[in-house]
Amino acid sequence: MSVQKLNELKILIVDDFELPRRMVRNMLYELGCDNHENLTEATDGLKAFEVLENRRIDLIICDWIMPNMTGIELLKKVRATEALAKIPFIMVTAETEKEHIMEAIKAGVSQYVVKPFTTEVLCGKIKSALKL
Repeated sequence: MSVQKLNELKILIVDDFELPRRMVRNMLYELGCDNHENLTEATDGLKAFEVLENRRIDLIICDWIMPNMTGIELLKKVRATEALAKIPFIMVTAETEKEHIMEAIKAGVSQYVVKPFTTEVLCGKIKSALKL
């Protein structure tokens, strides 16, 4: 992936735990995203949606299981909001059951990543979500 392209993206990382957010952030740094101002974090779907209403976001990387509003609920709300509907959305989860994957696909997820994952896997999912 082009470092310049990644540096230009405004990315929202959503997870209720600090460690997974930090891991994703560090993977993005490894991929060349050193414009820290372009990375925004939220601890649940409600806070993420507030960010989405107030700031341009080019890519969402979101955990599934969170309090207040889950990742799948956020995905459905994003897809139902005309101004946000086309934002690439990568679901990150430990959920491997076929029903969960099918629910995410039906809801319009761009990519689905099962934890744990490597920087290379995340890079491939980002490229695919952005259709690069």
